[in-house]
Amino acid sequence: MPTTTPAHSAPPPAPAPAAVALLDRPAAPPSAPAPVPTDRDRFVDVVRALGVMAVVALHWLMADASWDGTTLRIGNALAHGAGWTLTWLQPLPLLFFAAGAAAGYRGVPPGVAWWRRVAWWRGVAGSARGAARPVAVLLAAWTVAALVLVAEGVPDGAVWRLVRMVPQPLWFLGVWLVLLACAPLLVLAWRRWRWAAAAVVVALPLGVDALRFGAGLDGAAWTTVVLAWAVPFGAGAAYATDRRDGRRTGPRARALVGAALAALAGAALLIAVGPYPASLVGMPGAQVSNLAPPTAPVVLHAVAMVCLALAARPVLVRWAAGRPVVSAMARRSMTVYLWHLTAMFVVVGTVLLGLGRGLPEAWSTDWWAGRPVWFGAYLLVLVGLVALFGRFESSRAGARQARVTGAREASRR
Repeated sequence: MPTTTPAHSAPPPAPAPAAVALLDRPAAPPSAPAPVPTDRDRFVDVVRALGVMAVVALHWLMADASWDGTTLRIGNALAHGAGWTLTWLQPLPLLFFAAGAAAGYRGVPPGVAWWRRVAWWRGVAGSARGAARPVAVLLAAWTVAALVLVAEGVPDGAVWRLVRMVPQPLWFLGVWLVLLACAPLLVLAWRRWRWAAAAVVVALPLGVDALRFGAGLDGAAWTTVVLAWAVPFGAGAAYATDRRDGRRTGPRARALVGAALAALAGAALLIAVGPYPASLVGMPGAQVSNLAPPTAPVVLHAVAMVCLALAARPVLVRWAAGRPVVSAMARRSMTVYLWHLTAMFVVVGTVLLGLGRGLPEAWSTDWWAGRPVWFGAYLLVLVGLVALFGRFESSRAGARQARVTGAREASRR
């Protein structure tokens, strides 16, 4: 997330940190536009749903703005008080894990040379096209909205500030496409070297971060935008590959929880002794952002989030059964991800510019007491935006592919 805005780019992103059907096509920013087959991996669906909902909640908590009639000032409510503690719930690893699992389920069978799989690369291109459609609609809608706002007398500076914030969450999609293209290599490495490959994937961003702060190689730090998120993405690909290959065994829940606690302790230690800020997202005025580019604490946090999610898998699967929100998010997560900031802008803009009232002081008693009302207003607008623009997330081709792939995977199991 950027240092002065609630958008997901500093990073995600994310989430996720991410369109397309996540399990039945090789595509998945945070979304799954196709109808959900009955044999989908419910665990991945619920991880994605929780990740997207956490992204939305965290961004909505960040709303902090003021308007003096000419200048729009935007801050970050989580920069006040103990707000930084909530950034440790940063859900981008969940979105990248779900995207990696989608790639793993749609991956190359054992013994087949991945570079010969023309269908895979066609799928990557199809995923890019599927993601481009809702993104193009978002940008087109905001172009029209910006022209209307200027025509209505809103100062150009304020409009430009909003327009710059709208596309910031799209960083997630760029990273996702790079990782999607690399997914066959990650799957191949996992099948051949197992945990040694996983250790290398985790060590690479940590090593780059050490060079950044130890040797002053700041330019190399931006490679962690891909390397850091390859950790949860690769974990998702490994999880789905094992299930697809019929290997259902894995670390026990106790071992996963222990690994998560160790990773969190390592992240806390690095923050205590190193140059890293306590917040896991960028904050206004901070010299270092843990998210732009991702740092070692973010990598360890991602390891912890993935381990905890896998440890909680039986509980999450039971919870997801019969929950309409999970299936709804599977169909419309991309739309929610793209438009949730717009919903917030509409409500905050109406209060500041339309009603001429200010926002409550961040982290104050009034601010906390008003969260249910503000969140309710954001949600009401978001539901309307999803109903209006959600159709661009779906495609008949995606629906057919989802049914065919789902049936094929079911026959293998």
